[in-house]
Amino acid sequence: MSSRTKDKAAARERVAAMRAEQARAARRRRVLLAGGSIGVVVVLLVALVVAKAAGLGSGGSGSGSGSTDSAQPAAAGTAVVNAVTGVPATTLDEIGAGDVQAVPRKADAPALTAGGKPQVLYVGAEYCPFCAAQRWPVVVALSRFGTWAGLGQTTSASDDVYPDTATLSFHGATYSSDYVSFTGVETSGRTKVNGQYTPLDKLTAADQKTFQTYDQPPYINGSAGSIPFLDLGGSFVSSGASFDPQLLAGMSHRQIATALSDPTSPVAKAVDGSANVLTAALCEVTGQQPSAVCTAPGVAAAAKTLAQGNTS
Repeated sequence: MSSRTKDKAAARERVAAMRAEQARAARRRRVLLAGGSIGVVVVLLVALVVAKAAGLGSGGSGSGSGSTDSAQPAAAGTAVVNAVTGVPATTLDEIGAGDVQAVPRKADAPALTAGGKPQVLYVGAEYCPFCAAQRWPVVVALSRFGTWAGLGQTTSASDDVYPDTATLSFHGATYSSDYVSFTGVETSGRTKVNGQYTPLDKLTAADQKTFQTYDQPPYINGSAGSIPFLDLGGSFVSSGASFDPQLLAGMSHRQIATALSDPTSPVAKAVDGSANVLTAALCEVTGQQPSAVCTAPGVAAAAKTLAQGNTS
């Protein structure tokens, strides 16, 4: 067996192992959420009994079960934001596709738009370690098409796989671009109340339909409803992280962001490589605009990996 064949086989094994871990984590979260729902019902029943015994009427004040936790994550530090949104073009060009382990898949779906521009829809949660990993390349890639404001800084849950993975948050963040629109939905926080992660953002009816329709096979390689989910203008979809979150273990936000400018760093090869692949997909969505970004050597190299990933 040639060394190239061995490398391809090893890469397939890494991808399979990562997808299996993502599937196991998703199953664990579904079990926890189901158990948490039962716990919430029990708590509510007890509260109603106590209220009745105290002679309280149904008109008493209190928040409804559909309320959301609007608590903002800490604002991302200026140095972190500057580093992750300003990765040098020379670094991105040198890395190309880098060590990306999974690429977005062709969706063959109707165009997804918002505000007259192709829409990028992200669905994730702050507790999710695979979301934690994937936000880094999403921010890097979209920084080449527009400008971020209000990015949060948080970590994944302490009681999940790859605990406390340093990451950014789209909860409360805004994005402006002449080429694409961005909708970032963080459905839950990273802490639990009565066994459930605190709710954050809600999907619109249209985005919920997109999520339910395309976050399942055959559009994705994975189980239905997995996060993080990305829909790139209806042309490409992905579910899960594009590299192993273990790579970020024990690193601070500052360390990860700083590493992105070093083309020899394993973090840069994974994150920037993933960002280049996302950029190549977005360039197909925008008609290869802006041309300076879409014709960059790193994006051109990543476009080949994207194409190969959709023919294998």
